[in-house]
Amino acid sequence: MKKTTFGPQTLLYPMPAVLIGALVNGKPNFMTAAWCGVACSTPPMLSLAIQPHRYTLEGIRETNTFSINIPTMKMMKEVDYCGIVSGRTDDKTARCGFEVFFGKAETAPLIAQCPINMECVVAHALELGSHFLIVGEITETHVSTDCLTEGKPDVGRIDPLIFSIPGRFYHALGEVIGRAFKAGLELKEE
Repeated sequence: MKKTTFGPQTLLYPMPAVLIGALVNGKPNFMTAAWCGVACSTPPMLSLAIQPHRYTLEGIRETNTFSINIPTMKMMKEVDYCGIVSGRTDDKTARCGFEVFFGKAETAPLIAQCPINMECVVAHALELGSHFLIVGEITETHVSTDCLTEGKPDVGRIDPLIFSIPGRFYHALGEVIGRAFKAGLELKEE
């Protein structure tokens, strides 16, 4: 298969578009990020790459907590808005009509309209260059009951928003094409 080289790129797909929440100067603020992922299962941790000039980072440093809110496809405009406007100059919570609530971490604001919310405490922060890598331990996870099937989170009902580069587009998650830990068994030698 013929390949074209692009040099070092961050072309890892899919990239979830998430809303990062933090209290900044006592007010809830949310920013959009696509560089977020699972870092550890025990204890459960997520990683977040965030540029040092981001207003939300000030709140994360101030409280040592943050939230990861998984928005639906229907929230695309609000997600995009939170990525192009700074909380230094606008109350994004009010503008987007976010209903904010707090869980165990009283300093990590959560968005009720998002089907999944994870409260995190900063476990590690590492300066990498253009971004800080924040690793947060998940202290609680909230899932909207209408996004459950047989008591478990259902990604089809969650309907997460996906981001892609280059081009900067939003996408929907695709259809189910197979069952994990089963599909590959056809290739396994007996």
